[in-house]
Amino acid sequence: MSASRPPAAEAGAADGGHPPATPVAAALLGAARALSDTLAALAFAPPVAHVYDPLRYAWAPYEEYVRRYGATRKRVVLLGMNPGPFGMMQTGVPFGEVAAVRDWMGIRAPVAAPGRQHPRRPIEGFACPRSEVSGRRLWGWAAARFGTAEAFFAEWFVLNYCPLAFLEESGRNLTPDRLPAAELRAVEEACDRHLAAALAALAPQWAIGVGGFAERRLRAVLARGAVAPALARAIRVGQILHPSPASPAANRGWAEAADATFAALGIAPATGTRAR
Repeated sequence: MSASRPPAAEAGAADGGHPPATPVAAALLGAARALSDTLAALAFAPPVAHVYDPLRYAWAPYEEYVRRYGATRKRVVLLGMNPGPFGMMQTGVPFGEVAAVRDWMGIRAPVAAPGRQHPRRPIEGFACPRSEVSGRRLWGWAAARFGTAEAFFAEWFVLNYCPLAFLEESGRNLTPDRLPAAELRAVEEACDRHLAAALAALAPQWAIGVGGFAERRLRAVLARGAVAPALARAIRVGQILHPSPASPAANRGWAEAADATFAALGIAPATGTRAR
């Protein structure tokens, strides 16, 4: 499917020059490795022609993202669906528009070449000249409301439900919800386990789906007992509009729509690290 990751280090141990991961970051990284390994064993029939897994070939920037910004529990977790061609597919970071990851988050790490690339969707890593609109909108909103990445990530974090990008022969992105039922079930089983582990590690007060698919997966995971009952009852679930340029509503002012939804939910974009 794609290039392999470096060997896993023991949880909490220094790895590749990084300081030791915190327990929260170690749990997130361990769950991501397990997810990627499980998904690597799956096969997908046409119209899927190529499958990209950034958690393999772009593990280095994802690991840095988690170690730097996912080290503590959070108040709000935003959950996207899966990678876009000029975002996480290039940088390994959810909604990972190159400029936002490189300049705002301060992350720039090696990205390998997947084993089998679509000629219309080459992986150029941080040299990719294209901008991911969804990521530019989401991280632009965060920068405008919080200022620094450190201020945003003090209480907020962003994950993707599925790390795989599915491409048709034309190069068009196929979203996970459009997979055949049997393939989707296998993907959801693996991704639900990862999501449950991530929620257990981050213990948020709010889990917000970026779009309807992500919200439905959040509700399903919390309802089926995959998360400890006390935590599952404590997590409140909501949904914001997806920032995709394919959404007419998002194109009319996504940041303002997100602000209105957060205000209606009672989630203020205020920061300040909690002791938990």
